[in-house]
Amino acid sequence: MRPQPKPYEYVLYIDEAGDDGLTRVRPIDETGASEWLLVSGVLIRARNEDSVDDWVTNIRKDINATQSPALHFRKLSPRKKLRTCELLAEQKAVYFVVCSNKKNMRGWENERAAKKRGKQWFYNWCVRCLLERTTQLCYEDGIKRGVKPNYLKIVFSERGSHSYGQTKAYLELLKAQAASKTTYLRKWEIKHEVLRYNLINYVPHTEDSGLQLADVIASAFYQACDTLDVKNDPNPAKLLAQRMARRNGICADYGVILQPTPPNKGNLNEVQKEIFEFFGYSFQ
Repeated sequence: MRPQPKPYEYVLYIDEAGDDGLTRVRPIDETGASEWLLVSGVLIRARNEDSVDDWVTNIRKDINATQSPALHFRKLSPRKKLRTCELLAEQKAVYFVVCSNKKNMRGWENERAAKKRGKQWFYNWCVRCLLERTTQLCYEDGIKRGVKPNYLKIVFSERGSHSYGQTKAYLELLKAQAASKTTYLRKWEIKHEVLRYNLINYVPHTEDSGLQLADVIASAFYQACDTLDVKNDPNPAKLLAQRMARRNGICADYGVILQPTPPNKGNLNEVQKEIFEFFGYSFQ
């Protein structure tokens, strides 16, 4: 008996690094929330979904990190971090990351957004930035390949501090806005044609190998741009370059999404700028 085809063509695994707190933000405040919030995405074709467990198992064996129940990038040695990113660059996947520097958002209250998106509106905004690019890629790939329907399955890494019901509701709002051509701030727009509410789920990081890959992307870039919570090292993230998503050959603002825009608005230091300049951003 032939296996039943999956009701989707793509799978997107989403994880994060940092937090979405805005009341007090370091280094402006001595104590407070992280300077950065990063949201990462690992996009694969559905036909490769059953191979992801093997990808992670093979990576863990290669770097001799099989003792813990899951792959955690931040717990690895510098050498193992480099090797892990080398191996991720060999997988049949496309990677995205939204890097939001929050200094300019300190104390910001968006009442309009909070009413529609709930208290975690800033996290939802970063997810939106990610999905605008990933759904665009799925939509265009489906047209190119003549595949319909070309639905996207989304798996979030479950965090106790988030209401994923709010995120789902927000995505439904964006989907409705896109369908009715009423999207607010339309430089990018989610391709609602590839989204289905019943294909959005959230599970613990340890229970899904795809989420462990997304953890590597988020943590590698967090280590590349943060100078407060981790020892800064952009080299693991640089090794992911060949698999970071590109549009017309350009990674900046597509596979690597820096907020705020324009780039100078974030007032990044020279150490923080390095990883973004590597991926095509200019701070002139």
